[in-house]
Amino acid sequence: MNYTGKNKTLYTILIAVCIVGFWLFDNFYTPDTYSTSDDDGQETEIPAYLLPNSSTGDITVHDHFMLSYNEPFEQAEWVAYMLKKSHLTYDDRKRPYFIEDPKVRTKSADWRNYKGSGYDRGHLCPAGDRRFSKYAYDETFYTSNISPQDRDFNAGIWNRLEMQVRRWAKRYGEVFVVTGGVLEEGLEEIGEEDVDVPKYYYKIIAKGDKEDLEVLAFLMPNRESSEALQMFLVPVDKVEKVTGLDFFENLPDKVEAKLESRSSVAGWKF
Repeated sequence: MNYTGKNKTLYTILIAVCIVGFWLFDNFYTPDTYSTSDDDGQETEIPAYLLPNSSTGDITVHDHFMLSYNEPFEQAEWVAYMLKKSHLTYDDRKRPYFIEDPKVRTKSADWRNYKGSGYDRGHLCPAGDRRFSKYAYDETFYTSNISPQDRDFNAGIWNRLEMQVRRWAKRYGEVFVVTGGVLEEGLEEIGEEDVDVPKYYYKIIAKGDKEDLEVLAFLMPNRESSEALQMFLVPVDKVEKVTGLDFFENLPDKVEAKLESRSSVAGWKF
């Protein structure tokens, strides 16, 4: 009996099975999900005229926020959501695990990429803005909604800006927010999936109706600062220039051009 030949055949079969298994896992594995049919029965819709374009076409819609995922950078190029006064609750929520977003076509980065990196898993749509339901809160822990942030930045000026946005939502009843990191070539990368670390983050806030929209845009380095928030105000045009994105693309051209070229705090109380 030729045992050597049989062993080689067996090893070949095992290797083939492993290769097929890994391929199936990589292409058809569906991660855990917080988006179940047993949801909170609510949805927070975003008017189409407020949305930016997507450079990738990989748009993911959740019940209470939406995003455009940029696979080469392993994070969202933007996350957009409405923040209403009614959303601002103090409900105590248990923090769930960070998990991959099952709705992202290319699969979002694993949270382990951040482990030992020295960077926070910084929320783009803040969990604190979604305490009004467990379902809405849990969905913010998809890894498609996080980006590597300097810890002092995340806990410092970025947190101050998030709190200011909540004050505006409370004062004005509702605001629109679109936010993300500036994704460009040559950034530092972390983890096995090479998650890029943005040098800058932006946040654009809008209030009012389509006919009388008022907008503020912030552009901040990914590091802590004691400067006033107003020091980081820029025209939307500036954010478009550094990100390559087109914000408010669905507004009439003249309205969009006027809105995006200026940077004024008139009508906004800090």
